[in-house]
Amino acid sequence: MNATLNQSQQMPTTTTRSSNRISVSSAKAKGRRLQQWVRNYLQQHLKGVEDDDVTSTPGGVNGPDIGLSPLARRLFPWTVECKARSSFAVYAALEQAETNMMKATKPVAILKGDRKRPLALMYADDFMELTICPIKKKMKK
Repeated sequence: MNATLNQSQQMPTTTTRSSNRISVSSAKAKGRRLQQWVRNYLQQHLKGVEDDDVTSTPGGVNGPDIGLSPLARRLFPWTVECKARSSFAVYAALEQAETNMMKATKPVAILKGDRKRPLALMYADDFMELTICPIKKKMKK
């Protein structure tokens, strides 16, 4: 018996939900919610920006997931790509860093793939605080 399915026998992912997959529309909504969280955070915490200085890019559009005006780019010089999935293997590394956390520290995991640059993985709110708080302090002077 042939264990593989031909193209006409495969279940469509847009209309059927299996036990371990979500529909395409649900997956897109998850990504959109994450983008909106990032947009809202930046709009609320970057001093002097208007709502249209930080935008969430619609799905299917090329470019960064968070659109920044020139003013917003000066205050937050990062290109943001948002990925929302049920699980990434990288969470285990960050959770281990959190388990081993010492007093007055924040967890960060340093990851490196073969022939790739090392990555620093941290919680998004810690990253936002790290990048925005120094800007707020400079502007108060």
